[in-house]
Amino acid sequence: MASTALIETLRDSFSNHAGVKTLYGEPVVAEGKTVIPVARISYGFGAGSGNKPDEGSGGGGGGGLSAVPIGVVEVTPAATRFICFRETRKLLGAAGLGMILGMWFGRRRGNRRH
Repeated sequence: MASTALIETLRDSFSNHAGVKTLYGEPVVAEGKTVIPVARISYGFGAGSGNKPDEGSGGGGGGGLSAVPIGVVEVTPAATRFICFRETRKLLGAAGLGMILGMWFGRRRGNRRH
């Protein structure tokens, strides 16, 4: 009975934290646009207990919650769209890699002339 109560307590606790308000942040209104942050939520939990007649009983449990920003919903009078952060990160990563390679090749070329 104790392990069932523990699992239910953990489930209720995580369910209260991993709701719609966690998935979608508070809207921000600026310059005629409403921006709503969006996150990916995942959680898990586990529990166990044991009972040995001559040693007594014991139990334990735990869990974890993860919230990762994935984008925003942009609402304007003209349209509503989802802007994914992954695409932006890939573009910034490619631009950064291009700059590093450009500087590296520029140095190599400059060293050959001297």
